[in-house]
Amino acid sequence: MDTQETIAHRIRQLCREQDITPNRLSRLARVPQATIKSILGAESKNPGTVTIKKLCDGFGITLGEFFSTAEFDVLAADKREHEPAKNS
Repeated sequence: MDTQETIAHRIRQLCREQDITPNRLSRLARVPQATIKSILGAESKNPGTVTIKKLCDGFGITLGEFFSTAEFDVLAADKREHEPAKNS
């Protein structure tokens, strides 16, 4: 999964856990329904930090809690593996 897919997956996961629909999340987070639909439908390739923060507020969680998953850890590990070695 890439970052965008992982973000969409996490939003869906949190909606299931909290038993809320994306439309209800839109109201709770004060984010337009079209924005959430765009993120979940992979139309938005780079959802902004402010938008993700608003979604976290709607879920009642912190940014740290949003990104603290095994899927995001894998993304970070993959990025480190593909970075060139730094000369000390």
